[in-house]
Amino acid sequence: MNKPDISIILPCYNEGYSLEENAEKIVRELKKLKRSWELIFVEDKSTDQTKANVEKLVKKTRNSSAIFHSKNRGRGKSAADGILKAKGKICGFLDVDLEVAPHYIPLFIHEIENGADMVIGRRFYEGGFRSLARYLASKTYALVVKIFLKIPIEDTEAGYKFFTRSKILPILSKVQDKHWFWDTEICARAFWVGLEISEIPVLFIRKHEKRSTVKLIPDTWDYLIKVLKFRSQVPKLHSQQLD
Repeated sequence: MNKPDISIILPCYNEGYSLEENAEKIVRELKKLKRSWELIFVEDKSTDQTKANVEKLVKKTRNSSAIFHSKNRGRGKSAADGILKAKGKICGFLDVDLEVAPHYIPLFIHEIENGADMVIGRRFYEGGFRSLARYLASKTYALVVKIFLKIPIEDTEAGYKFFTRSKILPILSKVQDKHWFWDTEICARAFWVGLEISEIPVLFIRKHEKRSTVKLIPDTWDYLIKVLKFRSQVPKLHSQQLD
């Protein structure tokens, strides 16, 4: 395969039987692009049939490859490994559960091609009481990030981010967290070094049949602790943003 224009990374952990169907939806969107592309699965030592499904998908999907972790490393590490392996000038990752649909992919690519170094999904939520708690937790966390880290990003945690690969690689090497806080850390570091960051509103539709790995209250508390810890470790170079 020649060097692709676009690299799409799919971190995978316990995605069950929905993985194959969702990957096919992503491939259909990629086929609409007038650009060459590659698909990179990063299998994070699942405890279900995800690994077998990834192996099957790589065999039948053109321009696809996979990374298999020997132990569970976390979503951040999975995304980072995919970026390092990527060959495209533009690379991006999205959550393969497709709670944010793949039809946004062309919009994110267009934004990068128009000059953005990093494009982040800003989730708005499907109505209903079942999404209320997640919505409130997301807004509370975004407020904490703004107050303590001084970054004007509405939704650092959305699992839908695209990059100019050459611009994000130097930042990627400095990111320390390997799990969910990875998203906040890479956003903060990208902003502090002056990357051009854009946000695109994306509809988030919670799939209630899917067992989430997010534990709302303990994970929110853990995020808050990590924000405060990260703030205390910020280099002096960025002290003016934090004063």
